[in-house]
Amino acid sequence: MKQVLVLLSALTLLSAGAQAATTTTTAPSKPLTGQHDSNAPINISSDNFQADLNGKTGTWTGNVLVVQGDMKMRANSVHMTTVNGKTDKVFASGNVVVDSPTSGTATGDNGVYSVVPRTVLMTGNVVLKKGKDVMRGTQVTVNLATGQMVMTAGGAKTPNNPGGRVQSVFLPNSQTQ
Repeated sequence: MKQVLVLLSALTLLSAGAQAATTTTTAPSKPLTGQHDSNAPINISSDNFQADLNGKTGTWTGNVLVVQGDMKMRANSVHMTTVNGKTDKVFASGNVVVDSPTSGTATGDNGVYSVVPRTVLMTGNVVLKKGKDVMRGTQVTVNLATGQMVMTAGGAKTPNNPGGRVQSVFLPNSQTQ
């Protein structure tokens, strides 16, 4: 049970990290986790759960939904590894979507939260949205300790980004609800 609680805390930070990616582009003076209540109960639902007690890992698969307060994360699977009894990394894969009504939506093919350096990496078709403002690339890295975010496209041309460059659209005269 302790491992599951530690995982839930890490998933909260993964969600907060993705939230930070959208928050830092529009309001860098806010705290990285915005108004998110990291002490709220966390609910995880999935089609399956498998634990490897020897390998100290846990994996939720099939329509995974993680909810804490008003923050939601969806993915095809979520996998957690531990080192010395503490969460080391949390991997979310397959159609990763992090939604927050106050911070917007971050999507990607995969996401990794590394606990000790406090970094979040989202890869694949990465899209950050808040209201009508949108950023697209193939990779975003957020350092939760420093509040820095870096988005790259690496020249990769995708259906969502045919130019192979970081694309941003900001509408200064509209509200970004």
